[in-house]
Amino acid sequence: MFNSFFISLFFLLISFSSPLVIHAKNLEIGEKIFNKNCSVCHLNGNNIIIPEKNLKKQSLEANGMNSVNSIKYQVINGKNGMPAFGERLKENEIEEVAYYILIQSEKEFKN
Repeated sequence: MFNSFFISLFFLLISFSSPLVIHAKNLEIGEKIFNKNCSVCHLNGNNIIIPEKNLKKQSLEANGMNSVNSIKYQVINGKNGMPAFGERLKENEIEEVAYYILIQSEKEFKN
């Protein structure tokens, strides 16, 4: 019983400390928002405007875009060929899509 308590506590702490721990329902929401608003230019994590600034893990890291906050900032404000979505999407929608992008980047946008 003692060990199971600490194991449960450990997993609970990990779930709060890891920014990429996200529930499947939230991931589905992020995917829907992405497909509706982002996939026109970022289908399969690519970038049709500036190909080298795609949403793949290596590119996100190289461009300092590998965190929820940096992605949220980009989505809200836009940059270069990307329009700002700060007035089109709600704050929680932007956060959901940021998590979705980070998780998909880990998989190179492959299922």
